[in-house]
Amino acid sequence: MKAERASPKADHQNQLRIIGGLWRGRKLSFPDVEGLRPTGDRIRETLFNWLAPEIQGARCLDLFAGSGALGIEALSRGASDSLMIERDPKAAAQLKLNLDMLKAMQGRVARDNALDVLKKGNQSEPYHIVFVDPPFQLDLWQEIIDLLESGNWLADDATIYIESGRDANYHPPVNWQLHRDKNAGAVSYRLFYREQ
Repeated sequence: MKAERASPKADHQNQLRIIGGLWRGRKLSFPDVEGLRPTGDRIRETLFNWLAPEIQGARCLDLFAGSGALGIEALSRGASDSLMIERDPKAAAQLKLNLDMLKAMQGRVARDNALDVLKKGNQSEPYHIVFVDPPFQLDLWQEIIDLLESGNWLADDATIYIESGRDANYHPPVNWQLHRDKNAGAVSYRLFYREQ
């Protein structure tokens, strides 16, 4: 009698695939955490095509890192540094394990609330690329944008990625120029260039 095989779907639950760069094709696990939804493969592919001219050597800040889909993908494609902020202890612990497994010394995880971190202001070098993908139901986009702009987080020519629901309402500062804008289902994603 044959042993029952687990369904293929069960093997792929809570896994994401790195799409390009050094770790292309590697699969990473992430825990069951309420509200955690990694940015989908197609959106990530489009986003990192957009970011291709800026990613090499960039300092990246991944707010609400969750699975690390954005921060780790950035490292895989040549970012010099990626600080991933995640308040859930299980998600943060798995992020650290994934970075260790990849030997990604340039990736750092801060187990903290992203808003609390932003409110303290940035004491180190500002960031070239910032990923903003908070839980949609919290409606934090405007507060995050204001804190990023006022807290020395952004390099003069920073690039800011914002992922939101289509109905999200936020107003970027006048010096943020919309570079790219796309929708996928109920998700809207935009790339802004900051100008001084």
